[in-house]
Amino acid sequence: MTTNVFVLGHDEHNQRILENMPSADGCTFHPLLSFEEIWGERISFRDVLTSAQRQLDAFDGSIDAIIGFWDFPVSTMLPLLRSRYGLPTASIEEVVMCEHKYWSRLVQQRVTDAIPQFGLVDPATDTEPPENVRFPLWVKPVKSFASELAFGVNDLDTFRDALAKINEGIGWVGKPFEALLEHVELPPEIEAAGGRSCLAEEAIIGRQLTVEGYRYQGEIVVYGVVDSVNYENSPSFLRYQYPSTLPAEIIERVSELTRTVVNAIGLERMTFNVEFFWDPGTDAINLLEINPRHSQSHAELFADVDGMANHEAMLRLALGRDPDFPHRKGRYGAAAKWFVRRFDDGVVRQVPTHEELAAIQHIVPGTTIELTVAEGDRLSELHRQDTYSYQLASVYMGADDEADLVTKFDHVVAALLFEIEDVH
Repeated sequence: MTTNVFVLGHDEHNQRILENMPSADGCTFHPLLSFEEIWGERISFRDVLTSAQRQLDAFDGSIDAIIGFWDFPVSTMLPLLRSRYGLPTASIEEVVMCEHKYWSRLVQQRVTDAIPQFGLVDPATDTEPPENVRFPLWVKPVKSFASELAFGVNDLDTFRDALAKINEGIGWVGKPFEALLEHVELPPEIEAAGGRSCLAEEAIIGRQLTVEGYRYQGEIVVYGVVDSVNYENSPSFLRYQYPSTLPAEIIERVSELTRTVVNAIGLERMTFNVEFFWDPGTDAINLLEINPRHSQSHAELFADVDGMANHEAMLRLALGRDPDFPHRKGRYGAAAKWFVRRFDDGVVRQVPTHEELAAIQHIVPGTTIELTVAEGDRLSELHRQDTYSYQLASVYMGADDEADLVTKFDHVVAALLFEIEDVH
C-alpha cells in the first residue's frame, strides 16, 4: 500500500529533496497547489484554502499526510487542512501564536526576559513609537516574511517614513492574514491588533543564529544550530552556515531557552525554528522570533553535514514516526546557503544560462546554484525581498570547513555573470 503525502506549496527544488529521503520509500508525493498558485501578485487566503480542500475532497484514495515547508499562508493552512481530514496536528491557535509577531512577543514575555522592549503601532494613524520603546528600533508588520517591510530606524523622521512605506504595502500580506485570523479564537488584545498593525521593538545586536528542532510525544528535541551571517554593514543575509561556530555554552543556552518557549506554546508533532541574537560584548541573548516550521533553506545544510535533510523530520512527524535525527553523518564538515545580492535597483537584462550554471557546478563540486530572478525582472517590483537588497541567486554548498566555504563561494561569484541595467 502506498502512503499518500500531499505537499502544500509544491516546487521542484523541494520535490528533489523529498524524493531523495529515506522515508520517501513507499510514499507518493502529490502536489497540493504549486508555489506559483499560492504566491503571486496577490495572496487570497480564502481562495487557496478552498482550492486545496477541493483537490483533497476529489482525491480517490487515502490522505495519509499533508506537509509543507513555506511560511504563510502554507504554515497556517496546514493545521486547518490536517484537522479537516482527521490528521494529527498542532492547533491553529498554537501556529498563529508564533506567526503573529505581537501575540508571539506576549507569549514569550510570560516565560523569559530575553526579549527586547516592544509595543504595537498602527501604521495608518500613529506617528510616534510606543513610550517604552527607544531608538534605535525596528518596525515591521505583525505578519511578514523574508524581512519584507521591516525597517531599522534611528530617529523620529525615519520612523515616520518607514510607517508610510509599510502602510502603502502592508495589504499584500496583511489582508490575507486577516482572512486567516477569522479561523482563530483570538485573545481580545490580538483581535484588536488585527493583521495590519506593526510591531515596534528596540534593536538587538550581535551574532544571529537559528535553533532547529521538533516536538514528539511531549519531548522537545533540538537537532541543530545554524549561523546567519550578514553582508558587511548591511542587515541582509550573506549566508546561512551549519554547524554553528558559536561557543558550546552559548549553543546550550539558546537550546534551553528554545525548549522553554516552545513548551509554553505546544507545537506537538511539529518542526520549528527559533531565531536569536547573541552579543559577544555583553553575553546577552535575545530571542528574535519563533517559526512553527523548519527552515526549508537549511535542508541541504543538514543533509550535507548530518546526512539527513530537515524535511525528513517533518515527514516522519506527519506520518507519526520518531524523527530520530542523525548527527554528523554527512559528507561534509560544513555547509552553507549563500545569497547573491544586488543593493541597487535595476532591470535584469541577462542571467547565466543553464549550461553556464552546470559548468560552474562541475568546476566547484558540492555546489548547487538556483537563480531567483529572470530576464526582464525589475528588482524593486519583486515580492519576497528584504527591505535593503535584491536577491539574484541562491548557492547551496558543502565544504570541509568555513574557510573552504568562503573560497568556493568566491569562485562561484566570480563566474556568475548577470547583466543588470541601472535604474534611477
